[in-house]
Amino acid sequence: MMTGIAASDGIAIGKVLLLKKEIPVIMRTVISDSEIKPHIKVLEDAIEKSIFQLKNIQSDSDPEMIKILDSHIMMLEDIEFLNEIRLKIEEGKQDAVSAADETIRFFADMFRGMKNEYMKERSEDITDIGYRLIMNMLGREIHSLRSIKEPVVIVAHDITPSDTAQMKKNLVLGFLTDIGGRTSHAAIMARSLEIPAVLGLGNISSLVQDGDTLCFDGAEGTIIINPDPKTIQKYSKKNLQLQKEKDLLCIFKDHSSISADGHRVQICANIGIPSDAKRADEYGAEGIGLYRTEFLYMDRAGFPSEDEQFEAYKIVLETMGNRPVIIRTLDIGGDKNLPYLSIPEEANPFLGYRAMRIFLDRPEIFKVQLRALLRASIYGKLRIMYPMISCVEEVRAANLILEECIQELDAEGIKYCSEFEKGIMIEIPSAAIAADLIADEVDFFSIGTNDLIQYTCAVDRMNEKIAGLYNPFNPAVLRLIKNVIDVAHDNGIWCGMCGETAGDSRLIPLYLGMGLDEFSMSASSMLRARKLISRLSYEKMRLMSEKVLKIKTSDDIKFFIAQNSISENPL
Repeated sequence: MMTGIAASDGIAIGKVLLLKKEIPVIMRTVISDSEIKPHIKVLEDAIEKSIFQLKNIQSDSDPEMIKILDSHIMMLEDIEFLNEIRLKIEEGKQDAVSAADETIRFFADMFRGMKNEYMKERSEDITDIGYRLIMNMLGREIHSLRSIKEPVVIVAHDITPSDTAQMKKNLVLGFLTDIGGRTSHAAIMARSLEIPAVLGLGNISSLVQDGDTLCFDGAEGTIIINPDPKTIQKYSKKNLQLQKEKDLLCIFKDHSSISADGHRVQICANIGIPSDAKRADEYGAEGIGLYRTEFLYMDRAGFPSEDEQFEAYKIVLETMGNRPVIIRTLDIGGDKNLPYLSIPEEANPFLGYRAMRIFLDRPEIFKVQLRALLRASIYGKLRIMYPMISCVEEVRAANLILEECIQELDAEGIKYCSEFEKGIMIEIPSAAIAADLIADEVDFFSIGTNDLIQYTCAVDRMNEKIAGLYNPFNPAVLRLIKNVIDVAHDNGIWCGMCGETAGDSRLIPLYLGMGLDEFSMSASSMLRARKLISRLSYEKMRLMSEKVLKIKTSDDIKFFIAQNSISENPL
C-alpha cells in the first residue's frame, strides 16, 4: 500500500494507462548573424501553432478548463516573455530552441521558489506551456489523451491542464501522479469533475505498467497496486456504499435547510471561479457565501480590467438568480501573491501588507473592482465583503471609497442596484472582540475561521511541527465566534461563516446551537450538512452550546459535542 495527497474523494478500481511524455534533450548552440531571422521565424511559427492547438483544445473543453487554457495562451502572447527569448537569440546569438527552453525554465523556477503553495504550483502551467512550445519548435508530435477507448486509471509524473482538457471524462476512472498537491490544477480539475485523485506519490509512474490493476481511495490517499480479489471486492463494496450515500443525499438538493424542530438556516457554497457557481446550483446551494475573487487576478501578467471583472461577477449573479451572492474583494498577500503587484518580501506576510491594507493604500485598484461589482449588481442579489478588517476605521475608509464609486457611476449614467449589502469577514481577533463597534457600519458578518483560528492561537497553519495547535475546538476561538454571532443579532444584522469549519460535521451542531445564520462550504459538502441539520434539534443544540462555552479544554469540548449532538430523527 502507498499513501499520497488525498486530492479528490472517491474510489477508483481499474486498469492503468501510463501517460509518458518524451522529454527532448536541448543543447545550446551559437548561431551566426545570418541565422538570427530564421531562428526568430521558428519561434514565431511555434508560438502561432501552440496557440492554435490550445484554442482547438478549448473548443471541446468545459468553462473552467477554457479559463485555464486562456492563461496559457496569454503567456504565449506575453510581450515580456517573448522579448526575453528574442533577446537571447538576437543579442546572445543563441539558437531558438535553447533560448526558449532557458526562458521557460527561468520563469518556472521563479514561481517554484515562491512561498505560496498556489503560486508555486503555477510553475506546472509554465512547464506545460514550455513543453508544447519546444515540441512544436522541434516539429515533434504531442501525444494527447483523446485516444482513450476504454475506462482507465491514468498514472503520470504530472497531469497538466492541457492533458486534463483532452481527457474523455466518462472513461477516466481516476488519476495518480508523482507530484502535485491539493491546489494544483490536476487536483482542482479532479474535484470539479468529481474524479478520484491521489497526487504527490513520488514514484508511482515508475512502479506501474500499462494494464496493471489499481485500487485507490481519493479521500484517504491510499493506493494498492495489483490487489488480490478480496481487496478488489472490499473496495467495490465501499464504492457502492459511497454511491448509495451520494444518491440518498440527492433528496436534500431541493430542501430548505431546517432543523428537526423548525429552525431555518442557509447552506451556501464557497467558489473560486465563475463556473463553480453552476456546480453550486446543481448541489442545491441557497446562495454563494464566498466568491474568492483572487483567482481572477492570478495566472496573468497584469490586473484584470473593470469589464473583465464585470463579466465574471455577472455570470455568478445570473447563475444564482434571486439567491444571495457574497463576493469578497481581492484577498491577496500572506500566502497568496501576484508577481505584477510587486509586494516587497516580508518577514511576517500573514501579518503584513495584504488584502484591504493594499486596497486602502492603493484605492485606484480597489475602485476598479468595486465599479465592476456595482455594475454587475443589477443581475442578481449582490453582497460585497471586505476581508482582513481589524478596526472600524478600515470599514469606514472602504465604505467611503465604495461611495465614491457610486457617485462616479451616477455621474456617468451607469446602472447599478442600490439595494446590495456590504459586510466584513471576521478573521482578525480585534474585529471579533470589537464586533459591537463595527456592527452598525455593515449589513452582515461572515466568520473566516481559517485565519481566525490561526491568529487567535498564534499558530502558522502551514507549519507541520505545530499543526496540532491549529484547533477549531480551542475554547478561545469558540468564545470569539459566539461573541460575533450574538453581537450581530443584538445589532439587527445576520452572521454567516465561510471558513473550512463551516462544513465540518463535528462542529455544525455547535454552530447551529450558537445561532449561526448561514453556513458556507465546498459545494460537495452542502447536502451532507443539510441532512445533518435536518436531524438536529436547534433548541437542544442551543442548550448544548451554552455548556460547551464553559468547558476548559478542546479535547473535552470535542467529546462533549460528540456525545450531545445525537440526531433527532433517523432520516
